[in-house]
Amino acid sequence: MIFIKNGKVFTMTGEVIENGSILIKDGKILEVGKDLVAPLDAEVIDAEGRMVLPGFIDAHCHLGMWEEGIGFEGSDGNEMVDPVTPHLRAIDGINPMDISFKEAYMGGVTTAVTGPGSANVIGGMFVALKTYGRRIDDMIIKEPVAMKIAFGENPKRVYESQKKSPITRMATAAILRESLFKAKNYLEKKELANEDPSKMPEYDMKMEALAKVLNREIPLKAHAHRADDIFTALRIAKEFDVDITLDHCTEGHLIADYLAEEGKGAIVGPTLSNRSKFELKNLTFDTPKILGEAGVKVAITTDSPVIPLQYLPICAGLAHKSGLDEMEALKAITINAAEIVGIDDRVGSIEIGKDADIVIFDSNPIKDIDCKTYMTIINGEIVYKN
Repeated sequence: MIFIKNGKVFTMTGEVIENGSILIKDGKILEVGKDLVAPLDAEVIDAEGRMVLPGFIDAHCHLGMWEEGIGFEGSDGNEMVDPVTPHLRAIDGINPMDISFKEAYMGGVTTAVTGPGSANVIGGMFVALKTYGRRIDDMIIKEPVAMKIAFGENPKRVYESQKKSPITRMATAAILRESLFKAKNYLEKKELANEDPSKMPEYDMKMEALAKVLNREIPLKAHAHRADDIFTALRIAKEFDVDITLDHCTEGHLIADYLAEEGKGAIVGPTLSNRSKFELKNLTFDTPKILGEAGVKVAITTDSPVIPLQYLPICAGLAHKSGLDEMEALKAITINAAEIVGIDDRVGSIEIGKDADIVIFDSNPIKDIDCKTYMTIINGEIVYKN
């Protein structure tokens, strides 16, 4: 058991507990509050007034898919020979021993939602995992957690060079629709085979993967920067009655009223980067504030390795500097991120029964540039201490 005392505990459920305590047992949060008594057999950590937060969460990144300091040999995020690869699983391409994982949890990021890049119209399945461990199978929170799809410039650029479709936004949308229609037809044939086994279609790994989307087991995870691409993503999701998250959402501030009506969460970023392509011309740290004020639930992403994962709190801090409320900025990298991707039953807040992913900071990580991580706890285990 671990007992944290004398901390300023930000539960992210609306409560900030001065001189608060947290009791951790068997990797879970057992108690949270004031005036708790440490069990005799507990390891006691005196936070000494430090800021205590749930571990940070990046709701969209590519951690471990592109290894640090390696070129082709460590590049495993895009299978750029087929625009439709829903059957690919991120867990088969991640190296958890890459140094980026250690840097992430040293910076307070304990959960990463990571997966394929945006080269393909359908890229494959994302995973939500802890940033500490040696074996992916032991680090998983939820797998699969989403199906990556991409709109805009990236698929066009990749396949124009190969002289194959898609080279237009029309073709990107058409290929996605065609794939979802095929998967729907595949499921209908399987349903008929319940009565007549002779009608069972031949096993199709791609269709089986997309079936998880059509059955609403996982959402589409839509790479969409420009406003028109965001609307196309929403249009297709409605056509097939599937769930969707809006990732990057660079021009979300231009259509905040519409997005509020849609009721979908926005995962915004990476914003701490240059305008490397035309669809980023409206890039601004104002986006989270404007979306939040319109009533859109906002998470903030580094899109690691575009921005290293340990700088997630800096990204939240810059959004706060641009007008996003301080507590909302913290929510954007904790509970909001967890809720948008559907893992809030495990992580995102300091609540009884949730995973004991706790970070203690010497000062405020989104306001103080020299803030240091004092301690990181993942699954009830101290994995880093400054």
